[in-house]
Amino acid sequence: MTDKIYEYKGEAVSVTYDKHRCIHAAECVRGLPSVFDPKARPWIQPDGATADEVAEVVTRCPTGALRFVRHDGADGEAAADENVLTVAADGPVYARGRIVLQGAEGAVEENRVGLCRCGASKNKPFCDGSHSEAGFQATAAIGEDPKVRSGEASANTLEVKPLPDGPLLLDGPFEIRGGDDQCSGTNAALCRCGASESKPFCDGAHKAIGFKSA
Repeated sequence: MTDKIYEYKGEAVSVTYDKHRCIHAAECVRGLPSVFDPKARPWIQPDGATADEVAEVVTRCPTGALRFVRHDGADGEAAADENVLTVAADGPVYARGRIVLQGAEGAVEENRVGLCRCGASKNKPFCDGSHSEAGFQATAAIGEDPKVRSGEASANTLEVKPLPDGPLLLDGPFEIRGGDDQCSGTNAALCRCGASESKPFCDGAHKAIGFKSA
């Protein structure tokens, strides 16, 4: 999908907005309406609050659609100490931490990302909100017997590799949270076709339904 990233420049901090990764979680609007106002033009006005306030609210964006750049000499966004994946009911998997997303054009480092698990996104592997239109239904539960494996991790980063027409492979230390459940490991395969009976994990259903990732 063609990039559609907008930049909103402020004196002490600037904010970028990736339209294709926004699913309107509205954390920004609720957190700092003096800066993020959908009814205003431009809808992002970084000078409407302090740089610290803007940076803090931007990092609440679960998909990474919003990012910030400081101009006052302060540090940029730091990755979370732990790699945590949160399963959203009827929605995506949100990942935070030191994430390395493998793609056709190479590896990209991410601190925050929303990953499609309904199979309908037009911006795979990212969630673009299509689960709502598609009527995707799935609990956040990860089950009593989560399909994860544990072993020695060579680094603190979590590599996420989307297999063509297949699942998301996780390689590295992580914790998965869903509903009242949680588990940890170093390897797993997450469903992204929407048809697995073992959600959020892959059970091979992508082959049966002819899932296409592109």
